[in-house]
Amino acid sequence: MSDLLSPVWAQPELRPEFSLAQWEAVLGQSRQAGLMGRLARHHVDHGWMTEVPAKPRLYLEGALRQVDRLHHELRWEIDCIHRALAPVGVPFVLLKGAAYFAADLPPKRGRLFGDIDIMVRREHLQQVESALFRAGWISDERDAYNQRYYREWMHEIPPMRHVQRGTVIDVHHTITPPTSQMCVEGEALLEHIVAVDALQDVYVLAPVDMVLHSAVHLFQEGEFERGLRDLLDLNDLVHHFESHDPDFWRQLISRAHALKLQTPLHHALFHLKRLFGTHVPPAFQGAVELLRPPWWQRRLMAMLLEAALRPVHPSCRQTGEGLARWLLYVRSHALRMPMTLLVPHLVRKAWMQRFPTKKPEDHPAAEA
Repeated sequence: MSDLLSPVWAQPELRPEFSLAQWEAVLGQSRQAGLMGRLARHHVDHGWMTEVPAKPRLYLEGALRQVDRLHHELRWEIDCIHRALAPVGVPFVLLKGAAYFAADLPPKRGRLFGDIDIMVRREHLQQVESALFRAGWISDERDAYNQRYYREWMHEIPPMRHVQRGTVIDVHHTITPPTSQMCVEGEALLEHIVAVDALQDVYVLAPVDMVLHSAVHLFQEGEFERGLRDLLDLNDLVHHFESHDPDFWRQLISRAHALKLQTPLHHALFHLKRLFGTHVPPAFQGAVELLRPPWWQRRLMAMLLEAALRPVHPSCRQTGEGLARWLLYVRSHALRMPMTLLVPHLVRKAWMQRFPTKKPEDHPAAEA
C-alpha cells in the first residue's frame, strides 16, 4: 500500500473511494501525520461524511470532537498569554498553528494543536519570561548546558510549561537560530507584522513571512513526523494568500531573496507541486527558477524529502525511508550550527542519551 493521504488534497473535489482495508490504513496514516481532524473536516465540508462506512466514520467524528475541544483550549490559552503579558506592555507575535487559528486562516480547519509558539523582541525576552513565570509557566529544563544552548545559540528560550494546565509555550526572538546558515533577524520580521483584530498587542507575521517561516521550519528542523501536515498547511496558505492579493507571488519571491530563504522556498514549491499539484503562475516561473540551489542538491533533497514527507506508518513504508529521515536530521543540525559547535553538541547529546543524568527524585530516599 502507499501514501493514501496526499491524493485526498491533490484532488480535493473528488470524493475518496476507499475500501475498508484502505480506510484502516488511511486512519493510521492520518493519525501519525496529525491529519485525522483535517481528513474529517474535509469530508464534512464536502458533504461526504454519510458516505463513509460506519466504523471509520466513528473515528472521524471523534477527531472532530477533539478538534473542537483543542480549539476551545487554544482560544483560552492565547487569552491567558495576552493577560499575562499585558502588565508589562510587551506585544507578541503568534507563530505557526496558533497564528493560523488567531488569524482565522484555512489551515485552522480541522487542525490539531500542541505547543503555542510566540515571538517577541530579543530585548524583551527577560520581561516576557518573568511575566509568564508569574502567571504559572516555568521551564522544565534544569541542565545548565541545555540552558546555555537555548539562550546563546538558539532562536528561543527553553520551553515553558504551565504548572497546572500543562500547556507549553515556546518563546522565540526570531525564526531561525543565530548560528544558522539561514539566520533571519527578528527585527526584519517584526517590521511587517499584522495585528489580530480581536486582541490588542497580539500580532501574526505578514503573509509572505508566514509562508517563508512555514517553509524554513519544515525544511530546516529535520522533524518530519508531521511533515505532510506542515506541507498541507503551506498549500492552504499559498492558495489563500494568492487569492486575496494579486501581488502575493512577487512579494513572496522578493522577500525570500531579502531574507536569504530561497532554498527552503524552492523545496516547498517543488513538493507542493509534486504532492498537491500546486503551480506557480506562469509569469513568475522564471523568478522561481532563480531560487533553485545547485542541481546535485536539488536531486538529493528531492529524493530524501520524497521519502521523509510520507506518513510514518507501516502501510506506506519504503526501503531507505529511515535512512532518509536520519540524513535530513543530520542536515538540520549542520544548517543550524557551525561544526565547531555542532560536533561537541552531538557528542554530548549521544552521551546523555546513553548515560542520562538522574534527577534527584529518581534516587530513593535515604533511610533514617
